[in-house]
Amino acid sequence: STGKSKSELRRDLVSRRRPGAGILTSMVREKSVLDNEQVASYAERGYLLLENALTDAQLIALRARFEDWVNESRQFSESYGQTLDGRARFDLEPGHTPDHPALRRVSSPIEVSDAYLEVMRDSRALDAVTQLLGPNVKLNNTKVNSKLPGAATAVQYHQDFLFEPHSNQDLVAVLFFLDEVTERNGPLELVPGSHRGPLYDHWHEGRFTGAIAPDVAVSLRARSIRCIGSAGSACLMHTRLVHGSRVNESKSARTFYIVTYSAEDAHPLAKNHIPSRYEGEVVRGVATNRVRSVPFEMLIPEYPQEASFFSQQAKTALVD
Repeated sequence: STGKSKSELRRDLVSRRRPGAGILTSMVREKSVLDNEQVASYAERGYLLLENALTDAQLIALRARFEDWVNESRQFSESYGQTLDGRARFDLEPGHTPDHPALRRVSSPIEVSDAYLEVMRDSRALDAVTQLLGPNVKLNNTKVNSKLPGAATAVQYHQDFLFEPHSNQDLVAVLFFLDEVTERNGPLELVPGSHRGPLYDHWHEGRFTGAIAPDVAVSLRARSIRCIGSAGSACLMHTRLVHGSRVNESKSARTFYIVTYSAEDAHPLAKNHIPSRYEGEVVRGVATNRVRSVPFEMLIPEYPQEASFFSQQAKTALVD
């Protein structure tokens, strides 16, 4: 159901740590998750694969809830549910049917699931993020992106920062693997080191396409690698890293639970494209109410009018 359970309503009674609410201490881990070599590799390449990012219990809970959503989606012929801005929460791919469901996006699942909220607030991957961003970390957004068997959605090459500009660029997307990610089920394609390169325009001929120009993307794809791994692993990815993915050519699902965190002193410069009442919650460290800025130039993104950026990209017909 898209409604909340009693346990989820009780969870909402727990006080939330938000910027400007005073100096509040959150959960702290004494043991580092990453070694120095991993931290250095992330700085150089812009991503890293973290095994065992979820506990067995967390993985089971996330998968069970997503399976519930897939089964629920069989009742609908178009995207449904509602996020804070009135757009659909559950995004259905064209061609979705009851017999062949194609639920491709759940926006801000933390608002309708305790399991997703709890992982956002506490995981081994979040502990690793503090080693990459510093001790004070807050939430930006959450989503589930899925490629069910037979799904036709491909993701064109892009940079997340062009959708979510901040005063500085210390943002990390954590992509939790809810399924085993293989070479054939639409794995994430990354361009190592591209986070240290330019910010590529996502506006073309006066339209926000949500993608890098096709001729540039071809040359970038030639340098890409595929991030594969077992269920329960996670890919930690810099906000400027160029990435995309192809269609799922297999008979197995490929589902990511994606949580984007930022340094506490990174402040948004545009409206959050996946709004949530939990946006800005400090999940590690303290709220300092400081802002840190770095120089960069880019065009402000267009706010999506449909359920997700998949629709923005689909309109451009840039997929090769």
